[in-house]
Amino acid sequence: MMGPRQEAQPALFYEFSLEDHVPQNHLLRSIDRFVDLSGIRSYLADYYSHTGRPSVDPELLIRMFLVGYSFGIRSERRLCEEVHLNLAYRWFCRLDLSDRVADHSTFSKNRHGRFRDSELLRHLFETTVARCIEEGLVSGQRLAVDASLIEADANKQNSTPKEAWDTTAINPADAPRAVREYLATLDEAAFGAASEVQPKFTSHSDPASQWTAARKGPAFFSYSDNYLIDTDHGVIVDVEAPRSIRQAEVGSTKTMLKRVKARFDLHPERLIADTAYGTAPMLGWLVDRKIAPHIPVFDKSGRNDGTWTRADFEWDAENDQYICPEGHELKQFRRNYSDPNRGPTGKGTARYRALKEVCQACPSKATCCPNADARKITREEHEDARQIARDIAKTEQYVISMKLRKKVEM
Repeated sequence: MMGPRQEAQPALFYEFSLEDHVPQNHLLRSIDRFVDLSGIRSYLADYYSHTGRPSVDPELLIRMFLVGYSFGIRSERRLCEEVHLNLAYRWFCRLDLSDRVADHSTFSKNRHGRFRDSELLRHLFETTVARCIEEGLVSGQRLAVDASLIEADANKQNSTPKEAWDTTAINPADAPRAVREYLATLDEAAFGAASEVQPKFTSHSDPASQWTAARKGPAFFSYSDNYLIDTDHGVIVDVEAPRSIRQAEVGSTKTMLKRVKARFDLHPERLIADTAYGTAPMLGWLVDRKIAPHIPVFDKSGRNDGTWTRADFEWDAENDQYICPEGHELKQFRRNYSDPNRGPTGKGTARYRALKEVCQACPSKATCCPNADARKITREEHEDARQIARDIAKTEQYVISMKLRKKVEM
C-alpha cells in the first residue's frame, strides 16, 4: 500500500556527523591525507594586524581553493555556494553544519592583498614540490618544459592599437592596479624586455596579456603558462606565466631552471623541449651550464631550391673554416689583422666565403651557388651548441626523451 506523505518534521535535537556522510572512496578523502597547511598561519603572521576583528582562517580559504580546483569550479561566488551546500566540501574545509562560509569578496581581497604580497601560493607550491622530492618522486635528472595558452579575461573592444598606446602619458599613481603591475614588469625578461615587437592591441583591463593568433583561429588576449616538469612521475617542479611570445617563453625557461637550482638544488642532466626552445642563444645557455639540450634545433638555413645547404658543408673547427663537398675551403678571414677590431670577434654572426676563382671553375657550381659568384655561409655565435643538439638528436637517448616529452603535453 502507499505509505504516508513525506513531510519534514522539525526536531528539537539532532545527532549528525559529517564524517559518517562522506564516502571512504571520495576524492577529497584521498587529497586530505596529503594536505598539510599547518604552517600557513605562522607564514602569514606579519601580514595581519594585531588589532581589529578576527579574520577568516587562511587555511579555510586555501582548502576552498583546492575544492574549486579539484572539481572545476572557476567562479568564487559559485564556490562559496557549493561549499555551503555540499557535505563533503564542508568536511574537507573543516566546517560544521552551523558554520558560515566565507563571502566570495574575501577571496578577491586576500588574493590581491596579503596572498600576493607574501607570495603564499608559490610558498605552498614549493612546499609541495619539496615534499615530492623527499618522497622520491622527483630526481631532477630529466626535466621537460612546454607552454600552454591561457586565455585572458580581456575584451578586444576595451583595448588600444599599438599606434595609440603611449606609456609615457600614464601616471602610475592614478592608474588602475593592472596598469601599475604592467608598468612595473616592462623590464622583466618574460615581458617587455623579452622582445622588441610591440603587440597589435593592448588591453586596458589586462595590459600584460598578449594579443595572439597562435591557435590559427580568431586572435585573443592570452598568457603562456610554462611548466617545468620532472619526467620520472610527471611532477611539476616550477611554473611561470609570461606573455605569449617565443622570446618570453625561452626567458621564462631560464628563470625556472635558475629557481629550481636555488630552491631545491636541482640541476638536470638534460632538458627536453620542442623546437620553439631550440634557438641558438637558448642552446648555448644550456650547454654553458652542462645541461644536455634534447631539443630540435630551430634552424632556417635550409633551402628548397635543390642547392646545397649549410648542413652539406663540413665544419673544420681547428682551422676555423668550412669544407665544401668538392673539398674547397670557405674561410672567414684570409690574412692576419694587426688591428684586433677588424679581425674575428667571436660574437654575432660570422660569414665564411670561398674564393671567386675557385667557385667559377668548380663543376658543382650549379648545385652550390648558381646565382652568385662565390658561395657564402653564415655561422651563428652559438653554432657549436647547435651542433651538440644535432648530435644528440641522432642518439637513442634522444628518442627516449621525445617519448618522455609527452608527459609535459598532458
